[in-house]
Amino acid sequence: MNYHFQAHRQVRKNLLDILQNTSHEDLLLIPDGFNNNIYWNIAHTVATQQLLHYYLSGNPFRIDKYWIETYKKGTLPNLNVQKSEVEDLEFLLTETSKILMKDYDSDFFSDYTPYTTSFGMDLKSIQDAIIFNNMHECLHYGYAMAQKRAILGEKY
Repeated sequence: MNYHFQAHRQVRKNLLDILQNTSHEDLLLIPDGFNNNIYWNIAHTVATQQLLHYYLSGNPFRIDKYWIETYKKGTLPNLNVQKSEVEDLEFLLTETSKILMKDYDSDFFSDYTPYTTSFGMDLKSIQDAIIFNNMHECLHYGYAMAQKRAILGEKY
């Protein structure tokens, strides 16, 4: 699983880079052709990771439920995000990755409720969930990059 944790850290680093190097205004702008924004895509990865790993293993979330309720699948972008919340998300991107690795090494995920994702993947273990979550986060990283390019194209 070391490779999968390395991949997780890398996608989180890439998401953090977008979050830190995009203006606050651009993070919240919904580009033409999209139904969400860069900020929602990044926050959604944190919320989904908690659901796939902690909820489905019967464990408590490692983040405030606000993040899950606000950014889980089916939610709409919050267009009133304060800069302090962006800073909180920066922290969560890094810390939830570290906590996941520690929890995994501590055998925190001994139980897991099987789940079929909307992507059509059957998750039967925490290992399946970690691997799928990386794929999911890469998908949203791609959306965030596309949205950033769309925004830059609209401005210039």
